[in-house]
Formats: sequence, structure tokens, C-alpha cells
Amino acid sequence: MNTALVTGGLGFVGSYIARDLIEQKIVDKVVCLDNFANYVDVTNPEYQDYRKIRFKDITSDIIIERGDAKFYGVINNLIEKYRPKYIFHLASLPLAKIDNLNVQEAFESSVTATSNIIEICSSIKDYKLDRFIYTSSSMVYGNFEKEYVDEDSSCNPIEIYGTAKLCGEKATQGLCNFYKVPWTIVRPSAVFGPTDMNNRVSQIIIDKALNNETIDIFGKEEKLDFTYVKNLSLGFIKVATHENGLNQVFNITNGKAHSILEYVEEVKKYLPNINYQIHERDESRPVRGTLSNEKIIKKIDFKPPYTFEDGIKEYVEYKLNENKN
Repeated sequence: MNTALVTGGLGFVGSYIARDLIEQKIVDKVVCLDNFANYVDVTNPEYQDYRKIRFKDITSDIIIERGDAKFYGVINNLIEKYRPKYIFHLASLPLAKIDNLNVQEAFESSVTATSNIIEICSSIKDYKLDRFIYTSSSMVYGNFEKEYVDEDSSCNPIEIYGTAKLCGEKATQGLCNFYKVPWTIVRPSAVFGPTDMNNRVSQIIIDKALNNETIDIFGKEEKLDFTYVKNLSLGFIKVATHENGLNQVFNITNGKAHSILEYVEEVKKYLPNINYQIHERDESRPVRGTLSNEKIIKKIDFKPPYTFEDGIKEYVEYKLNENKN
């Protein structure tokens, strides 16, 4: 039986990858390792836990294992037991802006867990992994030095999350090359879509619009390369299974930055009574823009099927239908 292991598999992006792996028949079963943690205030009356519905209709193809990827014994037992063909390592802090974020927490998932997984893959007798896929972030670039960045652009993170993610990249490349474990690194940006529950700006905007609350926009010109989660998931699988994805780093994004104000205006097409106010930008955040998609288009022949507008339309419709039920 062919399996894939998705660490952080109950999470927002991990659950989409698990679903696509099954629906595309890449593997027979997906093992989702998750520590069942939350990164937002669950006492908030508006909090919705989507984990109970993320695997609707495919529960028989998903194996859920509880545990933390930073613990050597947990990972060793799982890989020994299931011998996955692919490992998608997503177990980490789900976004850069988390209350009380600290260095140890960030590095445990990005560096310690990553190192453990790679070492274990190399040490199990008669086991050969097809691909280890490390989930990085656009935050590794720090302040964008030009209008767009590609995978060869300088990486100069300016905060904890991006620094930890870049260290995880270096651990992936160095250890995988040393232990001869095939690898791929993915750098996403500003992911959004149905079942997000981690209070990203894209989620906050729609939730506040639905509740007739005023939306705070920090920076009139603040831009992000908003990436629809379905595009990201499909891209993950493409680079993981394509021979040209071997030992490569890829941006998987929309490929065109939009201001947060543009995102609000697009949501306004479906929720016309939306209200917002603009504040000074948060200077602790790196200045970002477009991440080039040229490499994944040319090497993997993958172009995101959903446009920025398509993604917002689907996301808003999902939330409207949810409110009706």
C-alpha cells in the first residue's frame, strides 16, 4: 500500500494536500500527523473549528495520528510503520503573526522536526523515500528588494518566523544532500480560502464584512501575493511528483501581488456593505510584493488554475453558504 505522510495534516494547507493526494490517486492512504494544537483564541464566540469537516467524504482514506513532529520517537515510529512514499512537512506555526511568538517555538518545528525526519528517513533499513517536501515561506525574503522576487533572490528575513523557515530550508538542503534524501522546498505566500481558521488577514476581512464590522487596513499600498489554497495544494503535489522538482526550491503563489485594499474591493463585489479604515502600515512587517512563478511554470508546467478573483469568489460563497446552514 502506497502512503504519504503529511505532518500538520489536519491543518489548513495540509488537509487540502491530503485530499488532493487521494483524489488524484497519488497514494492509497494519507497519514496525517497532528498535535491537535490551536494558534488562536478558541474562547472567541466566533471561532469555528473546521478540522471536523476538512476530510468530509474521504475519511476512509485518511489515517490520523496524534503527535508532535519535533519528537524523534513519534516520527521514527510513524515512518517505520507506514514507510511513506512522500513526506510533506507542514507541521509548524501556521502563520507569521501569532501572539507571544517565540524563537524556541518557531525553531522546533522548522529546524528540529525537519532534521529529525530527514535523519530517520536515512536510517531505516530497506526504506527509500521518493521525496521530502519542506514548507517554507515568502517571509524568508524579508523586505523585497525589487517589485518581484524569484527563487534566486536574496533571503534576508527580518523577524522570527522567516528566520526559522530559512533555517529549516538550510537544514533540508544540507542534511538531505548529506543523507542522500531527495527533497523539494516550497515557498508559499498569503494563503487564503475555505476552512481557514487562523485569523489571516484574508479571513479577518471576510469575517468582519459578514458581521458588519469595520475592517482595519494597515497600509494603503500594502501588497501581498495572495495565494488561493487550492492552487497551492495542487502545486505542492506537482513539484513533489515531477522529476524536475527534485532538489529544487519553488515559489508557489498567485504570481501577482495585490494590495490589501484590492482584496477588500474584490470582496465588496459580493458583500457590498463592507466598511474599512486605513491606518499606517506595520513597520515590523517586511515590505512584500510579487513572487515570480516562472520557475514552476517552466520546469514543472504548472500554472495556478484559479485566479485571484476566482479564489475570492469561491471563498466568499463558501462563507455565505456556511452562514445559511
